[in-house]
Amino acid sequence: MGIRKLGYIGLNVTDPGAWADLLGRTLGVGITTDKAGTDEVALAELDAFKYRLALHPAVVDGPREVGWIVDSPRELDRVTRRLTDAGFAVQEGSADETRLRGATQLRWFTDPVGYRVEMAVGETKVRTSPARPADMHPGVTGLGHFVLAGPKLDELRELYESVLEFKLTDYRAPGLYFLRCNTTHHSIALAHAETPSIHHIEIEHGSIDDVGRAYDRAQANGVPISISLGRHMNDRAISFYVRNPSGFHLEIGCGGIEVGEDWIPHDFGASDVWGHHHADANPFASPAS
Repeated sequence: MGIRKLGYIGLNVTDPGAWADLLGRTLGVGITTDKAGTDEVALAELDAFKYRLALHPAVVDGPREVGWIVDSPRELDRVTRRLTDAGFAVQEGSADETRLRGATQLRWFTDPVGYRVEMAVGETKVRTSPARPADMHPGVTGLGHFVLAGPKLDELRELYESVLEFKLTDYRAPGLYFLRCNTTHHSIALAHAETPSIHHIEIEHGSIDDVGRAYDRAQANGVPISISLGRHMNDRAISFYVRNPSGFHLEIGCGGIEVGEDWIPHDFGASDVWGHHHADANPFASPAS
């Protein structure tokens, strides 16, 4: 039914080498390369598929595209009609873009804060399993979710809930909304901010031991830990966050819950069961925090 899962995120990065070092030494994630036009793009091996994070060399850091996997060509056409009816101009991806994504079809539009949102049919599995350090079993298992912050929160909610048919899982005052497109607790969260940004991207790990070993590696390699180890109240995931070379957060986590059709959205109150102490001010802290 429509959008099935979060497929990939493309980033413009000013220091691809620093990103490769962070992903390799701290998370055990390998990097392959491919061509995007005339540029060489670094592709992060998070699971058995071609890539989940693409790092494009650029003069300014920032999001490049967010890609969602759609069930079928028929569903792609249906979602396209919904977007067009809602006033969004949907365009076809180029042959080169479609090839790089490992897709069979690719369309895209611009969201209310100006980011490129892609819808892809098909994924390319290029390995049985990615190589990981010997002490990571299984280590990184995939791309979890991301948090999008921007000045047009109501319009973003309208896009994702009413047009793209995501379901609201839960929320927290004064304005943080967690949305799902499958049984995973959330694939995207939306928040208000004066300037559009990705607050963080979460990288899934297979076990608490893998998260703990990544925590040890981050400390040993001098990676700035921006939010300490803790457990979230709403999805129950255990995680910590690091500041990546582009300046926003990567969440290193495991153990998030799944939800069924009988789930009732609610305000989950306190953000954490324990931990998750912020090195800097938390932009999403509730007035009572």
